[in-house]
Amino acid sequence: MSETAPFNALTNKLLIKVSWRLIPLLFCSYICAYLDRINIGFASKNLKEELNFSDSVYGLGAGIFFLGYALFEIPSNVIMEKVGARRWIARIMISWGLISAAMAFVNSSTTFYILRFSLGIAEAGFFPGIILYLTYWFPPSHRGKSISRFMTAIPLSGLIGAPLSGALLNMDGIATLHGWQWLFILEALPSVLMGVYIFCFLPDNPEDAKWLNAHEKAIISKAIIEEESKIHSSSIKPNPYLAFFSLPVWYMALIYFFQVTGLYGIGLWLPDLLRSATHLGNIQTGFLTAIPFLAGAISMAIWGWNSDRLKERKWHLLLGNLLGSMGFVIAGLNPESLAMALVGITIASMGVHATFGPFWALKTTLLAPGIAAIGIALINSIGNLGGFMGPSITGFLKEKTGSLSWGLILYASTSFLAAFLIFFLKLKPIKADRS
Repeated sequence: MSETAPFNALTNKLLIKVSWRLIPLLFCSYICAYLDRINIGFASKNLKEELNFSDSVYGLGAGIFFLGYALFEIPSNVIMEKVGARRWIARIMISWGLISAAMAFVNSSTTFYILRFSLGIAEAGFFPGIILYLTYWFPPSHRGKSISRFMTAIPLSGLIGAPLSGALLNMDGIATLHGWQWLFILEALPSVLMGVYIFCFLPDNPEDAKWLNAHEKAIISKAIIEEESKIHSSSIKPNPYLAFFSLPVWYMALIYFFQVTGLYGIGLWLPDLLRSATHLGNIQTGFLTAIPFLAGAISMAIWGWNSDRLKERKWHLLLGNLLGSMGFVIAGLNPESLAMALVGITIASMGVHATFGPFWALKTTLLAPGIAAIGIALINSIGNLGGFMGPSITGFLKEKTGSLSWGLILYASTSFLAAFLIFFLKLKPIKADRS
């Protein structure tokens, strides 16, 4: 990017305009996605009581979502590049909304597993697709803030969804439906409506944006090309499928696997943890559950902003994971104590959520543009298998021991392993030449 002050000032002003146009819409979409992904955490008690699900059945069903998600992640991202973000993201949102609503009619462990697996297939490609989409609009130096703003939807979906889900669970008996059935139906509706809105109004790239003039489109394109050319100097267009054979890509996928394990430990088991420590009702548990998510949203925004300000990613990632590990240890020492559980999980939430903006800003910077679509999808699909491993093992351990303590220690270990791998991470651009 040119170093002249007027160009920088104009570019920054334009990127703020782009942020206001795109980030709120993508943010709301991800809230819908993430809430439909984790709302079984709020319904877990009711599912176990009314359908006689054991902790192992619940844990496996919660985690099996990520098997379908991982299998279809890469094909989904490849399709998005071919058909455009608007059509494909809209398709994803509408299909996952319909399947999430169908969760209201679960009547056995088999239908539970099938629908959770199908939900993973339907949602596959949404998150990496958005990350790839943001690279069309923002140069590398601005991706930490943009990704962090988008990803604050993760903790905020818990902040919004926790009290909302608590209230919906109390709708037992209305129209002969259980409260957990109303939860799945009503929380799926916004996803379908948002999908229709995106199909009508989301531009595929800057060239399709009617709210940008030709000069503004040229500025965005120049800023991205010039910054990326400084990072990826090779003029050879790489073969995108060589991302499968890149050891650095797999190394980053392993880091993300350990980070994600803790993230879904919070999302899918936190309501259960707080219920066992308090024995409160649905609404009171919902408001308590919102506290760690609020702390996570604040830390994510601040950490992403500071990472961009200092132009530093590695140590932000390492320290965030260490903080998450410490929080899980505190909660795991005495999960039956409300104070210990809430303080520990709040600290863990702050650390875990803080890592995601710097992580994805770093990955979109290191991956050459030609391999970005498959590289991002591969990292995300392998990483999200942590969402299968963590909840499944936690359900098994809770059933065997009667406590979530060992599950929390598992999440502490995976967060620490992520920090350990990040320490040895070499910040070199990842290339995949045709040779």
